[in-house]
Amino acid sequence: MNDLKKRTKKYRPNVAAIILSSKYPEKVEFFIASRNDVKDAWQFPQGGIDEGESPKEALFRELKEEIGTDEVEIITEYPDWISYDFPEMIAKKMYPFDGQRQKYFLVRLKPGAKIDLETEEPEFSQYTFVPFHEIFNYITYFKRPIYKRVLDYFKKKGYL
Repeated sequence: MNDLKKRTKKYRPNVAAIILSSKYPEKVEFFIASRNDVKDAWQFPQGGIDEGESPKEALFRELKEEIGTDEVEIITEYPDWISYDFPEMIAKKMYPFDGQRQKYFLVRLKPGAKIDLETEEPEFSQYTFVPFHEIFNYITYFKRPIYKRVLDYFKKKGYL
């Protein structure tokens, strides 16, 4: 048999938070942040799910680690897991994973929640809130198709 048998791709379990400001539903604006390790790579907060951890537990832990607060209310979640492959420049850093398998949550910041990017291991250098029509002016290229799919679903369901 052929020794060049294609290996099965390996996807890292991950959660992603689409964060709406505390002004939601009166005003719909999305939290996006710029990664400090990749120039001009804006995204929603996300992170790996630890062994034995539920996606919701990972969501709150990752938010605390990445943006300094877990003071959010879950509005809803995307019904399916979505997988994507890393671009080459990221794949090397994330070995042995070829990509991520993500669970998306739509959340709202609680009034008075304080965002602090100066966490123990900072991942983001800056953040902003943007209206729906501006999101894709910022988001890094390889995340756009997934973000569009998830945001379109939430919009269709009447959340956005």
